[in-house]
Amino acid sequence: QVQLVESGGGSVQAGGSLRLSCAASGYTYKRYCMGWFRQAPGKEREGVAAIDSDGRTSYADSVKGRFTISQDSAKNTLYLQMNSLKPEDTAMYYCAADCRYYPWWGYNYWGQGTQVTVSS
Repeated sequence: QVQLVESGGGSVQAGGSLRLSCAASGYTYKRYCMGWFRQAPGKEREGVAAIDSDGRTSYADSVKGRFTISQDSAKNTLYLQMNSLKPEDTAMYYCAADCRYYPWWGYNYWGQGTQVTVSS
């Protein structure tokens, strides 16, 4: 059974940094893509960053140049390094795995989420 567990969220002031981690079990990285999504209160969930098995990465325009997605296949862990955080980055962040259409659609597995709060 696939399990995704996020960690690393928290509260930070604008301009600060956080690194999110997603530990995956029961899932192999070899062929599929993984991604980070976020959902703020009252807003739809949006894709933030994604990476496929070839290492190709995609980012939402709002985070380009500030966020970096990476993975450690040996540790079965996905990361999201978030720099220059802004209050509008405040949201619940979710890890997802095994997409049907790279980068944002048809993910089969989701974590429970980790909260990121950025204060001005």
